[in-house]
Amino acid sequence: MSTTPWVKASRSGSNGGQCVELRQDNGMIEVRDSKDKGSGPILRFTDVEFAAFLEAAKDLEFDHLLGAIASS
Repeated sequence: MSTTPWVKASRSGSNGGQCVELRQDNGMIEVRDSKDKGSGPILRFTDVEFAAFLEAAKDLEFDHLLGAIASS
């Protein structure tokens, strides 16, 4: 079990809503929903994968999904 603490994203609110936590463990970046506190899924990325994801998000490559989420 990792002793690396989870860090909540600075853009996450304090209302218990849609918050993301991250940590580094054994060379991987782990991401989870803060509401789950370990009972839900944890996504694991290499440094290269996580950097690519962040770059794509900054370039608005996922914005087309927002309409799909809003209509579901």
